[in-house]
Amino acid sequence: MASAARAEAVAPQRTSRPLRAWQQAALEKYEQESPKDFLVTATPGAGKTTFALTLAARRLQRREVARVIVVCPTDHLRLQWAEAADRMGIVLDPNLTNAVGPVRAGTQGYVTTYAQVAGKPMLHAARATAVKTLVILDEVHHAGDGLSWGEAVEEAYGRAARRLCLTGTPFRTKPDERIPFVRYEEDGFEGDLGDGEVGLVSRADYTYGYKEALADNVVRPVVFAAYTGTSRWRNSAGEVVAASLSEAGTRSVEMQAWRTALDPKGQWVPHVIAAMDDRITHLREEGGMPDAAGLILASDQDDARAYARIAKRVTGKAPELILSDDPKASKKIERFAAGSARIAVCVRMISEGVDVPRAAVLAWMTSYRTPLFFAQAVGRVVRARAAHESATVFLPAVRPLLSLAASMEEQRNHVMPPPKAQDPEALDLEPLPAKEREPVTVKQFEALEADARFAHVLASGTAHTGEGRPAGRAGDDIAPEEEDFLGIPGLLTAEQTASLLAKRDDELRMRIAQRAHHDDTGELPIVEDHPDEDDAGRSWRDAAELRREVNRLVARVAAKTSRPHGVVHTELRKAVPGPPSASASVEVLRARRERLRTML
Repeated sequence: MASAARAEAVAPQRTSRPLRAWQQAALEKYEQESPKDFLVTATPGAGKTTFALTLAARRLQRREVARVIVVCPTDHLRLQWAEAADRMGIVLDPNLTNAVGPVRAGTQGYVTTYAQVAGKPMLHAARATAVKTLVILDEVHHAGDGLSWGEAVEEAYGRAARRLCLTGTPFRTKPDERIPFVRYEEDGFEGDLGDGEVGLVSRADYTYGYKEALADNVVRPVVFAAYTGTSRWRNSAGEVVAASLSEAGTRSVEMQAWRTALDPKGQWVPHVIAAMDDRITHLREEGGMPDAAGLILASDQDDARAYARIAKRVTGKAPELILSDDPKASKKIERFAAGSARIAVCVRMISEGVDVPRAAVLAWMTSYRTPLFFAQAVGRVVRARAAHESATVFLPAVRPLLSLAASMEEQRNHVMPPPKAQDPEALDLEPLPAKEREPVTVKQFEALEADARFAHVLASGTAHTGEGRPAGRAGDDIAPEEEDFLGIPGLLTAEQTASLLAKRDDELRMRIAQRAHHDDTGELPIVEDHPDEDDAGRSWRDAAELRREVNRLVARVAAKTSRPHGVVHTELRKAVPGPPSASASVEVLRARRERLRTML
C-alpha cells in the first residue's frame, strides 16, 4: 500500500499542473466509460506521456490499480518515461530486467520494452497479474501481429486489469499485422486498393490530430524545404546514368538518384547541411529561439559518421554523434536535449518518442520513407514551447517524401487492406535497398557525384518555388531587414520564404567550396562529456547505485575473508532479510550496505 499512499500524497502537487484541453477531454471520456482498453491517437508532440501518467496517477490514487507497467520501443525511452513519472510522483523502475522475477519493492511499477516482453512474455504476464495493473502500451503500432512482438504483447497483457494504448503516427501495414487490444471495423477502400473492397481500419477512442494541435498552438507549423539536384552514378553494366531528384522518371531511377544524393562524397549533403545551419543561426539570433537546434537523420552508422565530419567542416562546430550501439547514446541524447550544441547526427535514436523541445530543424538524409517513420521523425521538431515558434524540415525533392509532407495534416488510422493488396510498389513500405544487401562479388552500383539546388517550399500542402516577385503585403516591397533567412514566422509568406531560400543557394555553394579546401583530419567529432547530474531523490537511480555499491562491498568482504561471493551474498540476505539485490528496495539495500561496512 506504500505505492498507493505515495500517489495519494503527491496528488495535490500533480493536479496543480494544468492539463491541455485535449488531455482533459480524453481523461473525462475515460472516466465516463471506465473501459478495459482505451486507444488514444495523438499527433507527435501533443503530450501523450503527460496524459497517460495523469490517468495512471488517478488510478493509483483511487486504488483502482496497484501497479503501472509502461511498454515502449527503446531503452532510452524507458529512462524518459521514468523521469516523467518521477515528476508526477510515480516511481517506475526503468532498469528491471528479464533476469529478475518480482518487481522491486518501493516502486509502483516499471518501464520495459517490446523486445524485453517478447523475450519472456510469461514473466511479464505474471508481473501484470500479480496485482491489479494498468499497462500503458506506448507507440502500440509496434505490436502488430505480423511481428513477433505482437503475439508476445497479447500473451503478456491479455489478462491485465486495464490497458491504455498510445500512438502518434499515421500508419499503414500489411493485412496480417493486426495490433492487439485495438478495435477494428470494416471499411471500404478506393484507388490502388480496389474500389469497394473491404479491409479493416482501427478506431481510436480519442483522436487529436496535427491540425487540431496546430490550431491550439500545441505544435509548431512545419515548413518543408525541398532540395533537388542532379545525381550521377554507375550501374551494374558500367554505364554512367544521370538524373534529377525531382524528375527521375521511373521508381528505380528515382531510388538510385536519391541514394546518390545522400552519398557523403557528393555535394548535396554539405549544401543542405549549410542551409540547415543558416536556419539554426536565424532562429537563435532573430527567431526568438536562442537554444534552437537541428537533427540530421542518416540511413546507417557509416553515413552518420561521415555526415558528422561534414557538419563539422561546414559549420565549424562538432555535432553530437548519437549511435545506437554506443553505450553512452542515452546520455548523449539527454545532454543534447538540455545543452547548447547546434546539431545532432543520428540514425534512428531520435526518430520516435524522444523529447528534444529545442530541436526545430530537421535534415532528412535517410532513405526511409514509410508514413510511420516520417511522422515520428518530423514529430521530433514540432513540439511547441511558444506561439511564435516554427519548424523547418530540409528534405530531398523526391516523390515519396513530398507526398508524405503534403499529407502531414491528414487524419489516418491503422489500415489493414484486403489480402490481395500487398503490392509494396503501391504501399511504399520498405526503405531503399540497404547497401549491405548487395552481393559482394558483383558491383551493382557506384555513386559518382550529386549537386544540390533549392526546389521549393511546401507549406500546408502547397508548393512555392520562389520564382518571380514574391507575394508580400499589398504593394509593399520586402525591406532589407525582412530579407533575413526564412524570415520571422508570420511576417513573410511561404512564397517569400521560398524566394529567400533560392537567393541563398549561390552563397551556400561558395561557402561549401571554400570549406572543402580546409584540412580534414578524418577524426570523428567529439563533444566533451559533462559531469553527471545530481541524482539524489530519484529512487530508481538510488537503487541502481546502491546495488553497484553492495556488489563492490561484497567483493571486498569476499577477498578479505577468502570466501566465495555467493556465500557472502547468502549470509548478507540472512542478516538483512529480503529479496535478492536485483529486486530489493532502497531501504533494504541501504541496510545491507551498512551491514557490509561493519564486516570490513
